[in-house]
Amino acid sequence: MSTENPQPLWQPDAQRIAQARITRFQAWAAEHHGAPAEGGYAALHRWSVDELDTFWKAVTEWFDVRFSTPCARVLGDRTMPGAQWFPGATLNYAEHALRAAGTRPDEPALLYVDETHEPAPVTWAELRRQVASLAAELRALGVRPGDRVSGYLPNIPQAVVALLATAAVGGVWTSCAPDFGARSVLDRFQQVEPVVLFTVDGYRYGGKEHDRRDTVAELRRELPTLRAVIHIPLLGTEAPDGALDWETLTAADAEPVYEQVPFDHPLWVLYSSGTTGLPKAIVQSQGGILVEHLKQLGLHCDLGPGDRFFWYTSTGWMMWNFLVSGLLTGTTIVLYDGSPGFPATDAQWRIAERTGATLFGTSAAYVMACRKAGVHPARDLDLSAIQCVATTGSPLPPDGFRWLHDEFAADGADLWIASVSGGTDVCSCFAGAVPTLPVHIGELQAPGLGTDLQSWDPSGTPLTDEVGELVVTNPMPSMPIRFWNDPDGSRYHDSYFDTYPGVWRHGDWITLTSRGSVVIHGRSDSTLNRQGVRMGSADIYEAVERLPEIRESLVIGIEQPDGGYWMPLFVHLAPGATLDDALLDRIKRTIRANLSPRHVPDEVIEVPGIPHTLTGKRIEVPVKRLLQGTPLDKAVNPGSIDNLDLLHFYEELARKRS
Repeated sequence: MSTENPQPLWQPDAQRIAQARITRFQAWAAEHHGAPAEGGYAALHRWSVDELDTFWKAVTEWFDVRFSTPCARVLGDRTMPGAQWFPGATLNYAEHALRAAGTRPDEPALLYVDETHEPAPVTWAELRRQVASLAAELRALGVRPGDRVSGYLPNIPQAVVALLATAAVGGVWTSCAPDFGARSVLDRFQQVEPVVLFTVDGYRYGGKEHDRRDTVAELRRELPTLRAVIHIPLLGTEAPDGALDWETLTAADAEPVYEQVPFDHPLWVLYSSGTTGLPKAIVQSQGGILVEHLKQLGLHCDLGPGDRFFWYTSTGWMMWNFLVSGLLTGTTIVLYDGSPGFPATDAQWRIAERTGATLFGTSAAYVMACRKAGVHPARDLDLSAIQCVATTGSPLPPDGFRWLHDEFAADGADLWIASVSGGTDVCSCFAGAVPTLPVHIGELQAPGLGTDLQSWDPSGTPLTDEVGELVVTNPMPSMPIRFWNDPDGSRYHDSYFDTYPGVWRHGDWITLTSRGSVVIHGRSDSTLNRQGVRMGSADIYEAVERLPEIRESLVIGIEQPDGGYWMPLFVHLAPGATLDDALLDRIKRTIRANLSPRHVPDEVIEVPGIPHTLTGKRIEVPVKRLLQGTPLDKAVNPGSIDNLDLLHFYEELARKRS
């Protein structure tokens, strides 16, 4: 248990604590709103959830949120689902995202990097001008508040301009990355019926060009609500018949006009992985995202003017939306379009060096891949600008913490490591980065401000230092205002509120430690339960993938009709490795020694690869369903998987076992 490891890996020094924006916020909130002046983060967090209305009012004042129409109160109704935030208030997200253009017009708002690793800046003034021009053209095309505008785009500056222009007119943005196939995109976009489609002709990845013109033509045929298609010639091709040209639409020297919309007006639609059916179309609000992201990025991530914010992501993942919101804090955001490991494993670190990134965000999988590949980022590159390395997507294993710390410490760096966890469902973090707290190996530093995060047993009793369900007992502003095409709200309710009425159940197993940190154990719907001992799959992966022969693994626990329990471990081996008796023995001894004798797998099975969602998460539940005999077309949405062919292995295995 994490509480057995009380010595922190990293401790912020007095200067860092004093200079952190969250420290200044606490002092200001103590003076103006009665927040505790003493007691550090724990006291501030307790106040933020006990005095929810006052806390969020303080956030809007601290960050100077511009309400064109003021609100009567912060929370009109705090019932979940359906909490009403800042009723009566009006504002515009894009207006806040572009505010720095008024004070720092010639500084870079965006740094765009492709696989050449040559950064190309877009200044605040130029970003503001392009957004103003495009917003005017969208209005001319008849786009009105509430209309959906879609992007089939990679992580390029044009995608940011299109999102902000859509928000400026009160439209509702939605996007997919161009590595999504037509069926995956249509599963998403057809639900929301967009009136405009921004698209590229193709993209570059891994040193190769990928032509997407046929896919775009299919999207145009299958989206009858489209009034306009806007062509961005990333590969240099001419606009297809009937499509509008990007350069023309963004050429005007215009002043932006920001539609003032209600606080709960839709800003964008994000999508769940959709592994077992149509992806959920999750609608989040302009105001809710604005205040949640100001809190998360400006206080927890400690970002502001002068910072450079990089996170490896695509437009099909919520982290892209989160990255764009870095603009709200006046931060320069780094957009990278390309392979995470091209031309070599250290590619992301090289981007950080070239752009002077101060917050470097990536996946836990990338950190572990660098460790296995023998990459030495701080030794071989100038990464002195980096203040924080943040990871998400899956829990960062303890070895990942140690490797990052040791790599940077060897170069004399004082590195803050922030493992964070949240979800597309709230487009934010439930727990993670706090610049004033210590970092313990394998742990997230603390729950976020305003987030009443708890661990509950099945009866709803809060737990400390024990594994339980991740629940949130108070509303967060960025919780979905609804799902699209869910008129009675039943799908939204059933997704989060059917287990504990009125309380958000996220579907993760967590431990809240007695010192206030958080451990994520994996999804609760794929939890391993051997003889009553529950364990998250992430714990198995962390142990097994330390072995150099294991590239990646997948563990499934399956209840048998006779009351038994079958727990296979699937392993994708590193090149040159063989699953012989010696390796089998080492795998089992590793799990027995590091975790639990009860969680030694019944079988270890070599597989050609581990299937993931399109956003890179291992798909445990669909594989479990396949192994229980569910037909492939019922167990998984094929368009949500990165390599559908891999699932045929599990399908065939189920057939042999039946």
